[in-house]
Amino acid sequence: MAKEKVIWSCQECGTKQAKWTGSCSACQQWNTFVEEVDLVEKRKRFEATSTTVAKPMRIKEVTTDECDRIKTKLVEFDRLLGGGLVVGSLSLVAGDPGIGKSTLMLQIAQSLASQGLTVLYICGEESVQQTTLRARRLKIVSENLLLYSETNFSHIKMQIDQLKPDILIVDSIQIIYKNELTSAPGSVSQVRELAAEFMHLAKGMGISTFLIGHVTKSGEIAGPRVLEHIVDTVLDFEGDRQHGYRILRAVKNRFGPTDDIALFQMSAEGLKEVENPSEAFLQERVREMPGSVIIPTIEGTRSILIEIQALAAASSFATSTRKSTGLDQNRLALLLAVLEKRMGYTLHHTDVFVSVTGGMKITEPAIDLGILLSIASSFCNKPIDADTVVVGEVGLGGEVRSVPRIEARIKEAINMGFKQCVLPKRNLKNLSSIYSQKIKLIGIDLVEEAIRALIR
Repeated sequence: MAKEKVIWSCQECGTKQAKWTGSCSACQQWNTFVEEVDLVEKRKRFEATSTTVAKPMRIKEVTTDECDRIKTKLVEFDRLLGGGLVVGSLSLVAGDPGIGKSTLMLQIAQSLASQGLTVLYICGEESVQQTTLRARRLKIVSENLLLYSETNFSHIKMQIDQLKPDILIVDSIQIIYKNELTSAPGSVSQVRELAAEFMHLAKGMGISTFLIGHVTKSGEIAGPRVLEHIVDTVLDFEGDRQHGYRILRAVKNRFGPTDDIALFQMSAEGLKEVENPSEAFLQERVREMPGSVIIPTIEGTRSILIEIQALAAASSFATSTRKSTGLDQNRLALLLAVLEKRMGYTLHHTDVFVSVTGGMKITEPAIDLGILLSIASSFCNKPIDADTVVVGEVGLGGEVRSVPRIEARIKEAINMGFKQCVLPKRNLKNLSSIYSQKIKLIGIDLVEEAIRALIR
């Protein structure tokens, strides 16, 4: 019997080498090599291969009739995908345990099956009976929805060849395995090979496929980075399980906008769409409260109003505490330094806590001015006008820089009934006069101007 060959594979970029090293020579990442057994190809590598041989074509000769979109009847989900589900697409849905991935996929399966499409749901982590219990709780009953509890890919491929489904849902890719590979299910080699297999199935047979994926303790998608490169769409489930809201974010999308979000609310009947996220995030807001600021942020193609709350309290220890929820901790430290330098606030003896309400995570720098004003409001114990929204990026010198897509932000503020908007003065130059007739616009250049205008 031939001796098995052991290789080391990088989890980030897939580079293979004979010996372990601390860092990868290709992607320069540290501690990413895992041990694998080299695959001995005694037959063709992939079970799912195309029946036709591809040939080069001129782009003007290519027809896009086969790329029609399928509506899932979930308006927010269709908008997130770019107008519907593309035939033959491969999508990855990832999120924390218990966040609602299987629930969402069952609801989508029911919606697609009710349109006459054949849906095959691979429930590898549960038995058919256990999945049926959840489906009945969600009132999901359809003759076109087929459940199959299996983890061996060869058996799954056999059923796909017989049924030829229109939609395939795999729950989850970390539990499926191939007999040819000696590594355990969920390992780098298993996930990489299975992702390629399902890609061949989706593209070769025109099956729209959803892969449910696990995440690590740090929140990243489990498995090699190649998994995210192979799929067409990566959807990430966010949200605190203690809140009722779930945020589905399009991290990657070849057929629509990226970094867009869809908001859902978890209930006993499953996930329900929230058509107006701004209203949902602001419905529990307390007006005229110190440390509260409303900020219009951009998520994908839409503008959403969110509330940022700050609490500044005297520290009982030699080292003050800085904590944040929903925003970058390093950005918070930068803004505190700017506030101390420009306004002379003694924040080095003060504990500062900042939170984005509703479980949202915001990364764009346009929320800088709102964070800074919320901290100043709490420190001075003076509320900011409840009918005011604030937007602007803050530089290290205390200057307020312009932000993109200011028109969409102002439109959302007007629609939600706000009367005043504080924004960078540079954004006023190319802004239509129509907006100034509906809302009061206050242009500022420096942080001091904003604090003097709003905190009195």
